[in-house]
Amino acid sequence: MGDVSHAPDEVRRARYAVAAVFAVHGAVTGSFATRVPWVQEHASLSAGQLGFALAFTAFGASCAMPLAGRISHTFGSRTALRGLLALWTLSLVLPALAPNMYTLCLAMFVYGASAGMADVAMNALGVEVERLLGKSIMSGLHGMWSAGALVGSAAGTLAAHLGSDGRLHFALAAAVLTALGLAACSGVLDVQAAEDEEPPPRFTLPPRSALLIGAVGFCAVFAEGASLDWSAVFLRDRLDSSAGVAAACTTGFMLTMAVARIAGDAVVNRFGAVRTVRAGGVLAGLGGLLVVLAGHPAVAMTGFALMGLGIAVVVPLCFAAAGHAGPNPSQAIAGVATITYTSGLIAPSLIGGVAQATSLMVSFCVVTVLACGLAAFAGVLRTAERGGAEISPAVAEVPGPRP
Repeated sequence: MGDVSHAPDEVRRARYAVAAVFAVHGAVTGSFATRVPWVQEHASLSAGQLGFALAFTAFGASCAMPLAGRISHTFGSRTALRGLLALWTLSLVLPALAPNMYTLCLAMFVYGASAGMADVAMNALGVEVERLLGKSIMSGLHGMWSAGALVGSAAGTLAAHLGSDGRLHFALAAAVLTALGLAACSGVLDVQAAEDEEPPPRFTLPPRSALLIGAVGFCAVFAEGASLDWSAVFLRDRLDSSAGVAAACTTGFMLTMAVARIAGDAVVNRFGAVRTVRAGGVLAGLGGLLVVLAGHPAVAMTGFALMGLGIAVVVPLCFAAAGHAGPNPSQAIAGVATITYTSGLIAPSLIGGVAQATSLMVSFCVVTVLACGLAAFAGVLRTAERGGAEISPAVAEVPGPRP
């Protein structure tokens, strides 16, 4: 991107604007997640058919994310984000219009592709704002995504409780979120490519740095996906918990992650990314151990809460490290995002497969080992030693604009 100076007030406004973009992106996900049962019933799908169709979300995202860098290079970051975010919010209506599995697969492919491209574009802008501020903000931005997802899911829960038609619900949500997204995009940085800058390739393999960083993100997202989809089942089947207690465990895990992400930037600015992820890996590993050894629901719930606390900031820091690790932030972020999306796709099914062959306790032994891997491999986020710009206390002291 071209080297353009930005006034402190402009950077401050851009920080809040990109935070609003993250919240809008999350609200789309939350809105859809609450109405999956309606989509399944509307398309007359079995559980297996629904799972097959939902897999096209990650498939579409993985195919399309490498395109985001090319789009941002061609149109500039603000115009690109405006178009990609609008495509994502409007794609919310597609699953509700699908009358069968084949059309739902196509709808979910487009839904996932637009989600992935908008994801890469907004994370690249978040990394640019973080660079200009000289302090960590990525954890808070992802916290805003979680907050938006909670708001979207709350609205979707209300719509489901009222028995509203999913097509009407998604149409209204898409209209509101598109308007909010376009308004938010007006305040983000407009980063333009330099005239002599070569456009990134349309499709390319992730750089080696992204593979190493993505491996750390893989561990965190695997633990997150396993906990979100299987924590309630674990409490119900292994500990004979009531449906209400089991559901509360999942909700508590989500809230823990949201709060930890919003508060995580202060920790990262104080201790640096590497030490924060190492400490998070220790917490997540301890949480996994409590889950495996739990003989009472309260112990397991504490374990899941510790896992949420430990892994909450890892993915935001992986995106930040990828964006600082090379000359093309969008390409590196797309590589990390592809790996993490893949992890989120395979985690629930792999946990189920291991549980069927052995037990859920063994499944969460696998999760615990991967969580401990965060502590072991956190050093790959030390981008400063490779000429990058790891956010650390030293960086935070560099004179520059402040929020």
